[in-house]
Amino acid sequence: MLNVMILFRVCRITLALMGALGSFPAKADPVDFKGHADRGTQESIHEAEHAVDRAWETYHAAALGGTLASPTLQTEIELHLHDARTLLSRAQEAAEQQNHEQVHDLVREIHLHTQQATEGSMEHKR
Repeated sequence: MLNVMILFRVCRITLALMGALGSFPAKADPVDFKGHADRGTQESIHEAEHAVDRAWETYHAAALGGTLASPTLQTEIELHLHDARTLLSRAQEAAEQQNHEQVHDLVREIHLHTQQATEGSMEHKR
């Protein structure tokens, strides 16, 4: 019970900071194809960046609107979003090394995390 209260308090502080500071995740920049051998790889990474941005926006709208189903779900969503951002960095590194197969696998994982974060953000209180 104490852990749930602590988690709830942390979530409230997080939401207050997000409201005060505004949206903090970086937005996807336009695609820059200069110097990249595989345009398809860069396009897939760029689409993954937009998917992560959209998932963050959906999460923020639900969190600030107070419609998230539970503090536990909020934590799960935040973990999915964090994992998606981490995988995005790894995909960009793999693209720089021209490891297209790894980029494809990482982009697939990014989309799974963003889908789970978006679905969780749409699950409302009962």
